[in-house]
Amino acid sequence: MPIGILALQGGFREHEAALQRLGADIREVRKPEHLEDLHGLIIPGGESTTLGHLIAEYKLHSPLKSLSARIPIWGTCAGLILLARDTPGLVYPNLNVLDLTVRRNGYGRQVDSFRTDASVPAIGSTPFPAIFIRAPVIDELGPEVKILSRLPSGSHNGSKRGTPIAVLQGRILATTFHPELTQDDRFHRYFLKLVHGQAPDGP
Repeated sequence: MPIGILALQGGFREHEAALQRLGADIREVRKPEHLEDLHGLIIPGGESTTLGHLIAEYKLHSPLKSLSARIPIWGTCAGLILLARDTPGLVYPNLNVLDLTVRRNGYGRQVDSFRTDASVPAIGSTPFPAIFIRAPVIDELGPEVKILSRLPSGSHNGSKRGTPIAVLQGRILATTFHPELTQDDRFHRYFLKLVHGQAPDGP
């Protein structure tokens, strides 16, 4: 059951390493034909404008949008931005498969990056070490989007406490932070459960 990782730019190698440790069959995706027969797809973090440009250049926009109706997809940081219904100021069109609006760099610049321990009941009782790097902020959620985790109080950016940071809509998973930059593989395990139809339907 091959899992694709969009490998145009950004943190795809870190996702690849995490899935390899879990024994997953991985395929790097750079062209529409690489999407054939996938059972899941990860759109990694990176620079959202650059990713949007490369998706357009390699004619991946329509195939990715179509694929989202058939298989689980996980977007992290910039991946979430591209999946969203709307991102003000984004030069290239969103995939518009996740019913939320999001602001790029909503927590600040690179210097404002931070780590916090987030409660994510869907993956276990132990807090998850969430790393935020020029992270987007989710502003509005559609009725079908379930919140898996919120920014805890006492975090570096306490003014945004309670903001959703991990969400699930059907089989589309999205995180505003970077699980692939930690040694904690619970989000990758959760995504593999989505692929196999074994994940719980929410928190």
